[in-house]
Amino acid sequence: MIYPIVAYGDPVLRARAEEIQSDFPGLDQLIRDMFETMYHAKGVGIAAPQIGKSIRIFVVDGSPIEDETVDMKSFKKVFINPVMLQEEGEEWGYDEGCLSIPDVIEEVYRPETVYLRYQDENFVVHEGKFIGMQARIIQHEYDHLEGVLFTDHVGGLRKQLIKSRLKRISEGRYKTTYTMSYYQKK
Repeated sequence: MIYPIVAYGDPVLRARAEEIQSDFPGLDQLIRDMFETMYHAKGVGIAAPQIGKSIRIFVVDGSPIEDETVDMKSFKKVFINPVMLQEEGEEWGYDEGCLSIPDVIEEVYRPETVYLRYQDENFVVHEGKFIGMQARIIQHEYDHLEGVLFTDHVGGLRKQLIKSRLKRISEGRYKTTYTMSYYQKK
């Protein structure tokens, strides 16, 4: 099942997501649906809040950008209940985008290395070190679980320049090649 992507402005994107247990109902199907939704939208990562579920899970597949950077072809993973143990190294800039904020691309600086504890789809605990683009994708998706968006890392003048685009997205006045879900204020 392909889920609509939750658009900028929905409170679910600003909430800290909740941990899940191994008996979470329909987890295997949810993981398959998350990958399918991500592929349909041409993303390399998607977090559960982006499909309206405030739970601590994200999936990644770096193969679409394997031509741009090394170590991406085999970077297909499920991260459940991740905990950021450490971020280190020199911060480097890269133009990031987000499925929930279509056609907004901004340079974001992030540390080059992360250490993460997480569970896989079988709830086996792993600790891993991720470097470069893998680290960046993880930091971006992990931020979603914390209620943080990549635009929060953009400062000053650049933030002012994208303000009107963010407003149009939040109001549902934006078209994408994939289905989006827009928050309706009550």
